Parts: sequence; C-alpha cells; structure tokens
Amino acid sequence: MSDPRVYPDRPFLAVSAAIIRDGRVLIARRAKGASAGAFTLPGGVVEAGETLHQAIIREISEETGIAIEPVALAGHREFITRDADGRVERHFVILCFAARWISGEGEPALEELSELRWLEPAEIAGLKTTEGLAEIVASAFRLMEADLS
Repeated sequence: MSDPRVYPDRPFLAVSAAIIRDGRVLIARRAKGASAGAFTLPGGVVEAGETLHQAIIREISEETGIAIEPVALAGHREFITRDADGRVERHFVILCFAARWISGEGEPALEELSELRWLEPAEIAGLKTTEGLAEIVASAFRLMEADLS
C-alpha cells in the first residue's frame, strides 16, 4: 500500500509540541523523509476522530515515551515539498503547541527520530532545523511564562 501522504490530493493536518522542562525545550532530529537530519519538534499526523490535544499527547508518547500536558497553541507551520516537475510531493499544516513536561526521560522512536535533545532556546541557533523552529520555541516559552503568572 502506498503512503497517502506522498503526492497527496489534500494537505494533512499534523501537530507538534515544544515541550518545556526546567528552562529547556525538547527537540528531535528526524530520521527519514524530507526533513531527515534536521532538528524539529516531535509530533505527527492527527488521526480521524482525535482532538488536537489527544493527537499531540499520543504522538509525543509514541515518538518519545514522554507524557505531556498541552498548554496553548504556539503557532503553525506549513510544510510543502515539490518534486522536479513541480508536483506537490508532501503537504502538511502543522499546529505547534506549547506543552508542559509531566514524566519520562525520552527515547526516540528510531523509526521516526534519530536523536532527542533538551536544549535552552539559545542553543538551537547553531543547528540545522526545520523552518521557523526558533520562532515557535520562543512563542512557546512566552506562553508558558504567561500561563504561570
């Protein structure tokens, strides 16, 4: 069976989480796909019948083994790739959440991720990342600070 996310007839809705723990955020290096080798936020596609919060809790658990509490929407990103002929090869609309770490130390699901790192926001600058990662992380930290006050 072919992957319906490759050469889709519509965009796919996905979620990701900037998980905050002790002043650090969890970032993940993608193991495959168009973003292979780049650091990004863990997450994945929303399944039919799931709320956004259910989807992000499930995806983070599956990809990292970490339990989280979503706090607020930190932003969104669109990920579109085209082949040499200009056809849309992949198209995701990703809703990025600020989330509170609850438990788990994190182990990457090696099928999807090759590495996990807890970093301070300033440490992201020198890494190869997906587009807009630093901005989403900054937004997540602002939202988490506002949630505490």
